Amino acid sequence: MVPKVSQEVSEEQQGSAGPLSAGALLSHGAFLFFLVSRSLSRFSSQIAAVAIGWQIYDLTGSAFDLGLVGLVQFLPTALLVFVAGHAADRYERKRVVQLCQLAEAATALYLAVSTYFGSVGELQIFVASFVLGIAGAFESPTTAALLPLVAPQGSLQRATAISSGAAQVATITGPALGGFAYAVAPHLAYTVMVVFWILGMILTGFIRPRPQAVAKDSSADNVYAGVRFIRSNPAILGTISLDLFAVLFGGVTALLPIYARDILQAGPVGLGVLRAAPAVGALLMTMVLARYSISRRVGMRMFQAVIVFGVATVVFALSRWMWLSVLSLAILGAADTISVVIRFSLVQLATPDEMRGRVGAVNFLFINASNQLGQFESGLTAALFGAMPAAVLGGVCTIAVALLWMRLFPSLREVEKLE
Repeated sequence: MVPKVSQEVSEEQQGSAGPLSAGALLSHGAFLFFLVSRSLSRFSSQIAAVAIGWQIYDLTGSAFDLGLVGLVQFLPTALLVFVAGHAADRYERKRVVQLCQLAEAATALYLAVSTYFGSVGELQIFVASFVLGIAGAFESPTTAALLPLVAPQGSLQRATAISSGAAQVATITGPALGGFAYAVAPHLAYTVMVVFWILGMILTGFIRPRPQAVAKDSSADNVYAGVRFIRSNPAILGTISLDLFAVLFGGVTALLPIYARDILQAGPVGLGVLRAAPAVGALLMTMVLARYSISRRVGMRMFQAVIVFGVATVVFALSRWMWLSVLSLAILGAADTISVVIRFSLVQLATPDEMRGRVGAVNFLFINASNQLGQFESGLTAALFGAMPAAVLGGVCTIAVALLWMRLFPSLREVEKLE
């Protein structure tokens, strides 16, 4: 049996006097700079999703081209997963993040200028989206690997909850900010992105993390060391694969337009409420977790959260009342947040610092793949069986995956403490 995560943590997590309160954590300089910088990047990404999506559809009128933007941004993650993870382990992480933010700001500036002068076209937007995808492929695993070096000792779970809450705020308000800026002037949305990414890059420079264990070996064999590490560690393998299959089967986001129009008769306003509900539930839960950390039986709590996620999906699928549907989605978002905080903390604490970038890159690929493939799975099953049976099937499969994983990965189920 693999030792519990609480027994595997590195020296940097041991000997801590205990986790800081949420208020004390927010007054910790390195974490505060990290949090604001990451939030600015997340806001820019959300603005980009609205501005680029609207602009490409305005130029082409093609739903296929609209979907192609997402694929173009996802491809770099799949193609560069091992290179990006190795870079996060071999080079100073905050410098890697700064280079990514600089590249993103330069790309947004190009879109702002070309849009202002009316010279932007479909090809330029696809190229810009691909560049943003490359930067994101490097930035995301590097940022994840940087957080354990920024959070005060013993406070990673609480720091993860606060960071997730800030991301949810950006997810809720970022698209609205992007839509408003684009409505004023299309180039203004891209200008806001430039400002946010530049500010984020400056704030990243002020971060003073603990010393990083840098991977020295640059051989191709070492690039794939993260995969070998995950395969040899049942707790981490179970955690990452649980996320992949639970989200793959449990994603109902793609079906929300069908529910809003045909089942709940809520119209476009109702669709907006339904889309916001999971993020609101997630934000409320992060506020709870920022104040009250999960201190025992964290492995079982993670499985329970995934089961609640599946049950909430089934309730939403069968609901014909708007209030119950919104409540189910909010509970779904809250349960997912519990699972995310535990999964992230568990993976980071069970991974040696010199491996965190490579392991994080594989995890990031799994998360992106599960989101993309989950939407495809939901659409395919809805086309075959109808929206409601597809959503019910997805929720049931999520519950089944959680129960099966509890048997396949007993060491993960028995994890008692994170820090």
